[in-house]
Amino acid sequence: MKAILKYTIFILLSIAVITSISPTITFANTEESASKIRITEWQLHPGNDEDNKIPPADGWITVKENEKEPVLPKGTSSMWVKIQLPAEFDSHAGLLVNKAYAQNVFAYINGSMVYESIRDHYYDVNKFVIPLDGPTNETLYIHLVNETGNIGINGFVFGDYTNLYRNMVLQDLPDIILGAAFIFVAAIMFFCMIFLKKVHVSGWKSLSLIILSLGCLLILYSPFLYSVYEEYGFLFATGTDLSINVLFPALFFFLETIFGKGKFALVRIIKYYAMSLITLSTIGLGINIATDNAYYSIYYLVTTTLFAIGVIGGGIIFVGLLVIHSLKKQKDAIIVSIGFGIFILLAVFDMFKYYAASRNYEFLYWKWGIVCFILSLVITLGRQIVLSFEKVVTYSKQLEIFNNELQRSEKMDMISQLAASVAHEVRNPLQVTRGFLQLLEEKSISNKEKNYMVLAINELDRASEIITDFLTFAKPQLEHVTLLNIANEFKHIGSMLIPLANLQGGKLKLNIPDHLQIQGNSSKFKQAFINMIKNSIEALEGDGEIEIKGYREDNRVVVQIKDNGIGMTESELAKLGEPYYSNKTKGTGLGLMVTFSIIEVMQGNIVFKSSKGIGTEVYISFPAA
Repeated sequence: MKAILKYTIFILLSIAVITSISPTITFANTEESASKIRITEWQLHPGNDEDNKIPPADGWITVKENEKEPVLPKGTSSMWVKIQLPAEFDSHAGLLVNKAYAQNVFAYINGSMVYESIRDHYYDVNKFVIPLDGPTNETLYIHLVNETGNIGINGFVFGDYTNLYRNMVLQDLPDIILGAAFIFVAAIMFFCMIFLKKVHVSGWKSLSLIILSLGCLLILYSPFLYSVYEEYGFLFATGTDLSINVLFPALFFFLETIFGKGKFALVRIIKYYAMSLITLSTIGLGINIATDNAYYSIYYLVTTTLFAIGVIGGGIIFVGLLVIHSLKKQKDAIIVSIGFGIFILLAVFDMFKYYAASRNYEFLYWKWGIVCFILSLVITLGRQIVLSFEKVVTYSKQLEIFNNELQRSEKMDMISQLAASVAHEVRNPLQVTRGFLQLLEEKSISNKEKNYMVLAINELDRASEIITDFLTFAKPQLEHVTLLNIANEFKHIGSMLIPLANLQGGKLKLNIPDHLQIQGNSSKFKQAFINMIKNSIEALEGDGEIEIKGYREDNRVVVQIKDNGIGMTESELAKLGEPYYSNKTKGTGLGLMVTFSIIEVMQGNIVFKSSKGIGTEVYISFPAA
C-alpha cells in the first residue's frame, strides 16, 4: 500500500510538470510566422436585440489591447464586435478568438455568415477560429449573445487557419492531460480498494472520488471539448454539474474521516447539506433532460445559489477546522493546510496576473495548486493508513504480552492453589515419618542401616524444603514490613554466598551504596536474592565473576546482578519463572517462581538479559523509601 501511495504522488507530480508547460502559438516556418498578425484594436457595440442580424451603423466604442475594457450598460445580453481585417491575406486564412464569453456566437462578412455557434447550455466560455476565404480590406462583424449577462471578448490573432486551429487545440491540451491523469489515478485507487481493510475504505473511497471529480472538471470545463465537439456540449455541461455535485460532499466525507465530525458536528452537518444538494441537483438535472431544458434557468439559478451557500459555509468550516487542528500541532492538519494554502496562493497569483493583463491571460498556476492540494490529501490518508497499521502491530504485540502474562498468571494461580492444599496435607506426615526415622537411626546397630536412615532423612528434608517453597509461593504476603537498608541486607547475603562462590572458583563483588532504602521484609528479600545469586554462581564455568551493583534511578532503587557464566538463549529466557522449568539437572524451577512472587509482592520489577556463552544480567527495581 505504501508503494501505491508513492506511485500516486509520482504520477501527479510528473503530470503537473508536463501540463505546466503551456504551449504558445508558433508556426512551422518563417513564412507562416511572418503571416501571423495580432489584432490590437477593435470596436464594440452593446445591445439587447438578439434577433437583429444587421450590425448597427453608429455608436461604436473603440477598444485597444492591454487597455481596460469599457463598462457595459446593466442588463446587456448581446454585443457586436467590429474588426478591420488586414489589407492582404492568402486563402485559407483565419482569425483566432482566444476567449469570448457568450452562449451564441455569429460572425459576418458583407452580410454573409462565416461562423456560427449555438449552445443549448449555460457554459459560455468560447475559443474558436473563424475561417476567412474572401477579398481584402473587409470588415468582420461578430455578434455575441449571452442570457446570463456575462459577455465579453478579447485576444485576436490573424494567420493561417490550419496553424491557428492546431495551436488553439494544443493550448487546452494540458488541461485534458492533467484531468485524464487524475481520472487514471482515481481508477487505480478504486481498484486498490479491494485490498484495503474495511476501516480504511471510507477515507480511500472519498479521496478517490475527490480526485475523480477534479479530473472530470479539468476536462469538462476546458474550452477544448466545446470547441472541437460542439454538438456534445450539453453532455459536457451535464458532466460538469455532476462532477461538482460529487466533489463537494466527497471532500467533507474525507475531512470527517481524517478529523472527525468537528465541534457541534459542523463537518457532518455540511456533509449532509452536500448530500441533499446532490439529490436536489440530480433530480433537477433529470427533469431538465426529460423536458428538453424547459426549466434549465430555474435549475441553474437554484443549484448555483445553494452551491454558493454551501461553498461559503463549507469553506469557513474547512478553514476553521484546519486552523484549530494546526494550532494543536496535528500533523495531518498542517499537511492539508500547506497544500490548501499553496492552492490559494497560486490561484490568487493567477487572478492577479489576469487583471494585470487586462483579462488577456490564460490561467496556468492554479493547476499546480490543485496538484499540491491533492498531494496533501494523499499524504494525509497515507499517514492515517500507516499509523493505523502501526497501531495494529503495537496492539498485536501488547495482546501477545498480555496473553503470555495471563497464561502465566493462570498457571501461577493453579500452582498456588495446588501448593496450599498439598503442602498442608503432606508436610505433617513427612514430619512424623522423619521423627520415626530418627528413632530408628538411634536404635540401629548396623552402620549400613544407619546410612540408609540418614539418606532417607535427608530426602525427607529436601522434600520439606520444596514444600516450604510451595508455601512461600502460594502465600508470598509480607508479614512484617520494615525499612530495609539495601547495603546492610547484602552484607548478610554476601557473608553466606561469598564462600560458596569461592568454592566454585568464582568471585562475588558487591558495590551497594549505604543510602539506598526500600520498604519490605528482610527474610523474604534475602530469600529472593539468595536464589538469584546462587543461580549465577552455579552458572559460572571455572573462573568467573559476579558483580552486584545498586543505584537509584528516578524514584526507584535498582539492583543489578551481572555474571559471565554460560548464559541463556531467548527461548530459555522466555520460560524463566514457569513451573518445573530449570536449567539445572536437579532443579525444580520453584526457586525462581518464589523469587518472582516475592519481588512482585514488594512492588518490584525484574528484567533478565542474557546471551549464550557470554553471561546474564538481572535488573531488579523497587520503589525507593
